[in-house]
Amino acid sequence: MKNTALYTWDNGSIIIVFVFGFVVIGLIAAVLLMMNSDKKKK
Repeated sequence: MKNTALYTWDNGSIIIVFVFGFVVIGLIAAVLLMMNSDKKKK
């Protein structure tokens, strides 16, 4: 295990986790909005 490789991977993984989490939250929000609009049509 190299220190430099671990450090760069750590920085990259943090960015990937943030982006992935944001995408997942966006998808869940979109599904909930679609379900709500299907149930209640304004």
